[in-house]
Amino acid sequence: MARSLRILTWNINSVRLRQTLLRDVVEKLDPDVVCLQETKCPDDLFPVELPKVLGFDHALYRGMKGYNGVAIFSKRAMHRHADTQDWVGREDCRHLAVEIDAPGGPVLLHDFYVPAGGDIPDTHENPKFAHKLDFVAAARDHFARTPNLKRTILVGDLNIAPLEHDVWSHKQLLKIVSHTPVETALLNEWQETCFTDALRHFVPADQKLYTWWSYRAKDWAAADKGRRLDHVWVTHDLKGALKRHEILKEARGWTQASDHVPVLVELAL
Repeated sequence: MARSLRILTWNINSVRLRQTLLRDVVEKLDPDVVCLQETKCPDDLFPVELPKVLGFDHALYRGMKGYNGVAIFSKRAMHRHADTQDWVGREDCRHLAVEIDAPGGPVLLHDFYVPAGGDIPDTHENPKFAHKLDFVAAARDHFARTPNLKRTILVGDLNIAPLEHDVWSHKQLLKIVSHTPVETALLNEWQETCFTDALRHFVPADQKLYTWWSYRAKDWAAADKGRRLDHVWVTHDLKGALKRHEILKEARGWTQASDHVPVLVELAL
């Protein structure tokens, strides 16, 4: 068995619409595991042949019509883990936990799609924002109950850019959902329960780092007003195994692109 594990995370923004783009991503990055968010596809309509066509013998997914949805494809054997949750009492298909065979023993992998939270950063005026904060707080509390967690990786579209240089303008986005102080504080508390920020392990916190560019920008590349909404965290025992990362920025410019780009992290296990 190869002594590395390459994990890809991508908010695909409709798995059926972007099957061809996913093929291109897999060809370029050659992941062992693919974690998708916002698949927007109920389980009975999921393109079940897609994983095998792409070279993945194992696939699990949780989906619903038109919204949300997560999926994991793997070249290694895996099974759904009991820690898969329906957070804050909603069955909205935002989380999938699996155990994957890996060198040195199984790895627990969490794939998350955190609520975006709407446009108004006020819990009274905007129930979507309240839901987002409740979701992140519940996840934080859940992982706080197992602070010595090991061999665990958490990935996904967490819909929060927590650091100053995770956004194009810290000052201008302090009142914009995804970078408000209340959101960033909650996300940092969640991460600090037992995780290391894998992307910032490779890219210092004083450097700009984005994984998302809005559809609203007339020329996203020229404006380059990005945010880092997509994350890879590893438990502290895996920090030394972090080998490399890749953010496929070019994918944002592809025809019918997602507004998120694929992110790959490789661990030498």
